[in-house]
Amino acid sequence: MIRLSFTVLCLLISGNLFANEKDKLVVAEVNGRPILLKDFETTYQQNLLFIADKIVTKEKVINDLVNRELGIDRAKKSRLQDDAVVRQKMEDVLYHAQVSKDLEPLLKKIVVTDDDVKNYYVKHPEYRTAHILFRMTANPSDNEIKGALEVATKVYEQLKAEPHKFSELANKFSQTSAAPNGGDIGYQPAVRLAPEYFTAINGKPQDHITSPVRSQFGYHIIKVLSVRDYKEINIPLYKKIVYDVKRDEILNDYFATLRKGANIKIDKKYL
Repeated sequence: MIRLSFTVLCLLISGNLFANEKDKLVVAEVNGRPILLKDFETTYQQNLLFIADKIVTKEKVINDLVNRELGIDRAKKSRLQDDAVVRQKMEDVLYHAQVSKDLEPLLKKIVVTDDDVKNYYVKHPEYRTAHILFRMTANPSDNEIKGALEVATKVYEQLKAEPHKFSELANKFSQTSAAPNGGDIGYQPAVRLAPEYFTAINGKPQDHITSPVRSQFGYHIIKVLSVRDYKEINIPLYKKIVYDVKRDEILNDYFATLRKGANIKIDKKYL
């Protein structure tokens, strides 16, 4: 058994006491509320990690902390926490903080391998496409939907007879910034396309032209121009995409577990 001398023991105790006392040191007070030295030093070090338009000094950091306390004081005096908008934002913060706290250990374990990327890319290849968009509002009326579909169908019928006119008709009809380029939007990962858009082109050969496809933006007529070979893709980008897929799977499992222990009622007539 190791025995500590009385002198060493005293030094250890005094060191711990000093550390505890240092944690209580006050660098400033605002309306009687202390700003602790340890919090000030942590904030100062964090500020040094980011580039800003002003030089980071200790005076600037303490002034920012004082201003923060003054702002919090004013918010409490005006009972801002009772405001519906503020309460919603506070609940959003609580929601994200709780999910992060619960899932951080699992998210840290996520590993994305080259095989993961290859397997994902087999199902989600990167297409170069052009499209003609007949745009609709976010909440279109029945007449707006009917009108857009009628025009899209007429253009599609013309394309079936004259597919070589796709660029010309895109320039004439498409309501996007890509219209002057014949509707060409270049190569896009699947996650950057509307789900209906990607489903309509996935597995289709070069020069295939889809019938009108509805998305949240309106009706699309899409032409497949080419598909990118796996060797040409941006691997770091796809590792991020696959990471997000794995993260979402963890989130789905997490909320599925929470739902099992909750009393949830949904009136589907409003959906």
